[in-house]
Amino acid sequence: MRKALESKLPVILLVNKTDRPDARIDEVVEESHDLLLGLASDLHDTIPDLDVDAILNLPVIYASGREGRASLNKPDNGTLPDSENLEPLFEAILNFIPAPSYEEGHPLQAHVTNLDASPFLGRLALLRIFNGELRKGQQVAWVRQDGTTQTVKITELLGTKALERLPIEKAVAGDIVAVAGIEEITIGDSLCDLNDIRPLPRITVDEPAISMTVGINTSPMAGRVKGAKVTARLVKDRLDRELIGNVSVKVLPTERPDAWEVQGRGELALAILVEQMRREGYELTVGKPQVVTKKVDGKLHEPTEELTIDVPEEFLGAVTQLLAARKGRMLNMTNNGTGWVRMEFKVPSRGLIGFRTEFLTITKGSGIANALAAGYEPWAGEIVTRKTGSMVADRQGVATPYAMIALQERGSFFIEPTSEVYAGMVVGENSRADDMEVNITKEKQLTNMRAASADNFVGLTPPRKLSLEECLEFAREDECVEVTPEATRIRKLELDGNARARAASQRKRAADN
Repeated sequence: MRKALESKLPVILLVNKTDRPDARIDEVVEESHDLLLGLASDLHDTIPDLDVDAILNLPVIYASGREGRASLNKPDNGTLPDSENLEPLFEAILNFIPAPSYEEGHPLQAHVTNLDASPFLGRLALLRIFNGELRKGQQVAWVRQDGTTQTVKITELLGTKALERLPIEKAVAGDIVAVAGIEEITIGDSLCDLNDIRPLPRITVDEPAISMTVGINTSPMAGRVKGAKVTARLVKDRLDRELIGNVSVKVLPTERPDAWEVQGRGELALAILVEQMRREGYELTVGKPQVVTKKVDGKLHEPTEELTIDVPEEFLGAVTQLLAARKGRMLNMTNNGTGWVRMEFKVPSRGLIGFRTEFLTITKGSGIANALAAGYEPWAGEIVTRKTGSMVADRQGVATPYAMIALQERGSFFIEPTSEVYAGMVVGENSRADDMEVNITKEKQLTNMRAASADNFVGLTPPRKLSLEECLEFAREDECVEVTPEATRIRKLELDGNARARAASQRKRAADN
């Protein structure tokens, strides 16, 4: 919304789900106006000619998307709009959103605003044509980011009808189309007339701030899923295909031939990529997310983000304390007397790794957080985000209830009884800061002596089921995440416990010296 107002784009407010029993239409409209007013006030210093009255006098549409109904008339809470279809919404768009403007007779000017990919056509550039017309088979000038120009041919021109892309012969100013045949084209590039090259202003894409290592699955359980894709060639081909349509991702080589550094805008975006590959049948080893740093005037700098948080007043202290531990600096705090507080922080990007889960926990799911890239700043120092250690299995086998009952007072488990484990696999969280090697496969010795009472496993605490994102948040620097189509596990980078102990001793001696 902030970027839309900065670009002076018109806004339509659509209030959906008016037929829900807990609908509160008036409160939602009022809160939306407060949001717009707050954003307009923030932007007034940088955009003095911003029309605040026009922003607040926006049309309001009341709708029930499930029923396919929308109306300009406000219904009662919990009731459907009085219109039988969505025509009032479409009419508001036609009446309120201005039509595209262009100059008659102006040479071709088209801007690449997004990317997509097709298994048959390769990379697709989604264009908005500002002036002129574009034809299939036409020779045009492709103006790149560095200002260089290359003559290319439009091998395929696609228009959109409903939810499908269909081949077309010609597109004119105001159309949004997809073109194929230019493999390395990216967002911000321009297509112009060969005889009159006038490139449009570039669109800047935020640089990657988070990176993680993605490689083949190297655990003892690799390749057990039938039909899984486990080879380095298949993983690399999949990452290369992601680059075709995802401009926010970069793939760089590492010292290992079977692992690559994948950079993206955020931890969640990278987790989505890994989840997509998992569902497609790939087995992976994923490293802990790290920030992408750079040197500025010989000093180490790291990416930062502007974090906007809306929480109920009762959680103000807990959220402030949480972000202070993550090197966050409060820039502004607003209390409108509605019971909610809005806070703005500047936080290092690495301070937001693992933040989401903890934030939702302390706010009982009621907090709202949004972050925007805010450039690079000097390294903020060490951030301690996890004060507990890991329970690490010291041998391969099957987890037994007998062993888990004996260990459950030492922490919480991530696995269930009878789960298969291997040496170096993280099976739970230790309540203390140090890692603890455990024999989770220990079985009860059989004797001919009867016990006074039967074994009771009812008291075994249920395990914590971690999602892929939670696994990435939990993992430490010496840990990684094993991802397979059937399971997600946390493990040590070095599976051998003796090798880990020797490495820890060497690090300690080096620090003492």
